[in-house]
Amino acid sequence: MNHLHTNKFYINGSWVQPDGTDTLDVINPETEKSIASIAMGSAKDVDNAVAAAKEAFKHFSKTTKEERLALLEKILEVYERRSDEMSQIITAELGSPISLSINAQTVVGSGHLKATIKTLKAFDFEETNSEGDLIIRDAIGVCGLITPWNWPMNQIALKVFPALAVGCTMVLKPSEVTPLNALLFAEILDEAGVPAGVFNLVNGEGAIVGSTLSNHEDVQMMSFTGSTRAGTLITKDAADTVKKVTLELGGKSPNIILPDADLTAAISRGIKHCFQNTGQSCNAPTRMLIHESQYEEAIAIAATIALETKVGSPSQKGGHIGPLASEMQFNKVQALIEIGIKEGADVLVGGLGKPEGFETGYFVKPTIFINVNNDMEIAREEVFGPVLVMIPYKNEEEAIAIANDTPYGLAAFIQAGDVEKAKSVMRSLRAGMVRINGTDIGYASPFGGYKLSGNGREGGLLGLEDFCEVKAVSYPK
Repeated sequence: MNHLHTNKFYINGSWVQPDGTDTLDVINPETEKSIASIAMGSAKDVDNAVAAAKEAFKHFSKTTKEERLALLEKILEVYERRSDEMSQIITAELGSPISLSINAQTVVGSGHLKATIKTLKAFDFEETNSEGDLIIRDAIGVCGLITPWNWPMNQIALKVFPALAVGCTMVLKPSEVTPLNALLFAEILDEAGVPAGVFNLVNGEGAIVGSTLSNHEDVQMMSFTGSTRAGTLITKDAADTVKKVTLELGGKSPNIILPDADLTAAISRGIKHCFQNTGQSCNAPTRMLIHESQYEEAIAIAATIALETKVGSPSQKGGHIGPLASEMQFNKVQALIEIGIKEGADVLVGGLGKPEGFETGYFVKPTIFINVNNDMEIAREEVFGPVLVMIPYKNEEEAIAIANDTPYGLAAFIQAGDVEKAKSVMRSLRAGMVRINGTDIGYASPFGGYKLSGNGREGGLLGLEDFCEVKAVSYPK
């Protein structure tokens, strides 16, 4: 961590001193001790970064697709060479077990970059429509990018690489909970030769740096990933300048286990996915829906599988889960577990407090609630911890109704013996992504959701189009 420019911002191709002197400690969630202190930005820092991006846009927006492809290829080379550093940093600041950091948290960065390169190669910036008019996609301009702490490189990659691909310039504000990976990312882009002003980074609070970006008259687009509450504030901030806003927000994703599914395999997949990353995933399958005739059997299977879930040190390799990312997140998860108990849901495994032997650190017990109905707060609020609710349903129609009875619509999961049957159910689900029998969408597929889960899509063709304006040109034929 010592080599990182923690006390500076990356603006106009250089590491610069911040406008003010405010700092914030970065806390290791395993030890609860500071591992670094970062500079916190002001409105003036944002102005400087936006001015650099605005100036750089004049030339970067005119680069060719081939030039930008060469730049992305160079970034990929540097990123992969420094991936071990990235994994170590994410483990230290997020508490992600090192195996998860290596195999998921870091590798998604190169995965999204490779998909962006592939998509850009096939992307047409100009086409002639059925009227004979020329339709042009231009880079939208200066983009404000705000990313979360739970999958930090995933979200940075899904914003920065498509923006670069189409010729945008940008200012990134990473989460202040996990800012160190973003500082390393800035080093990677600098080493790869990204032109000055094209990529800029300012650390700081959402209320200051984020709000200044959202309000800024020289920012043409805001791309935000985080809570629904913060997303609505950004949208309101952006309204006065009528800038484009794309949002990837929360979720309370259903996991429908159809009666013909392999019950043990389906429940095992569902629990492991829900608990992955200590439950800190917006698309986690946190509501498991089981046919009432199989509910008691499912409970017995779930208890066995959940008790096999190990909690351990992030520095140790293995399939265990680590701590939550922060004290604030720990307190939020504990409060929601307590609400679930007060509502009358029964704790199958886990519950309040820390696991035995983990007095220090933001560790929580992997928890499953049973005898839950979908009106309970524990079934409606996004917990963002390793907390699963198991809900019985009477028939397929009721399963679909329960699945859709949520303010969110990010993801949905179906487990079935008959895949065609699962596809039939899928068509009735109001969610941006549906995953059947443990499969996952590819890097070049659109990531995003319905309803309060946001608007816009990240990844692939739609991810590139989100960073474009469209120009229609008529001319004498």
